[in-house]
Amino acid sequence: MCCTTIPKKQALAIIKRYEQVKAIIAKYDKSREQLLAILLDIQASSGKNYVAEEWAEVVADELELPVSKVHDVLTFYAMFHIKPQGRYIIEICKSTPCQVTKADEVVALFEKELGIKLGETTPDKLFTLLHTSCVGACDIGPVAKIGEIVYGNLTAVKIAEIVLSYREVS
Repeated sequence: MCCTTIPKKQALAIIKRYEQVKAIIAKYDKSREQLLAILLDIQASSGKNYVAEEWAEVVADELELPVSKVHDVLTFYAMFHIKPQGRYIIEICKSTPCQVTKADEVVALFEKELGIKLGETTPDKLFTLLHTSCVGACDIGPVAKIGEIVYGNLTAVKIAEIVLSYREVS
């Protein structure tokens, strides 16, 4: 037999996702100039904070771009991920001011609280711990960013409270 059979539920999920991706592209009138916005929306709507290769190919086809161009964008900008991430991405600022205010200790505290290392995702797929560039909050460093929220003046107690608050929401 030449073909692989997939369960109906999985096939319907793929079709639904394809329609979502096409709708995002259409929202931006298939404009090549909106490539970053399109990819950000696709990533945000993925549920896993990443752009899968098959959806990058759909973007390339729809915008009439080489797949390599879309892939270059996805791998150049730190805000994009090409592998599944946690529901919440915790980004620890690695700029010099945050390093001076002990960002490495903050990383260690998050690692201990989450039971993972920097660059990893928790087994429940809730958190991914990453470094990021300056978030512009040097006055409250060391800082961590989750989504659009920046948390500063971090201590072990604050980190435990932050993690617990996100666990309670999920």
